[in-house]
Amino acid sequence: MIRHIVMWNVRGATREEKQANVERLRRSFHSLRGRVPGLLHLEVGVDSSRIDYACDVVLVSDFESQAALDAYASHPEHLRVKGEVGDIRTHRYQVDYAPSLPPLAGEGGGGRARAQDQPEA
Repeated sequence: MIRHIVMWNVRGATREEKQANVERLRRSFHSLRGRVPGLLHLEVGVDSSRIDYACDVVLVSDFESQAALDAYASHPEHLRVKGEVGDIRTHRYQVDYAPSLPPLAGEGGGGRARAQDQPEA
């Protein structure tokens, strides 16, 4: 599995304009669910901290393989979404990596967390 994380800052002269662009980005990426082979999980999060160095939006997506992530880059649905949101972003950051721990129960893959993977109470 490959995890693909992208963070953006979006345009907006006012809080309302920025929020509208965040929602546009969220809707566009959510529309990819079920349309891209090998895309296992897709989540869009919006920053709530409002600290000056935080990004506005994060996309966390899991792909079954590096080949699936590579194919996603040129998939027509992904290219459509890039076209929809390309003009609203001001900065973009990306990290792709192979997670080292199995998913927790309920997070896909049907795995159960091991005791040593659980945070201490």
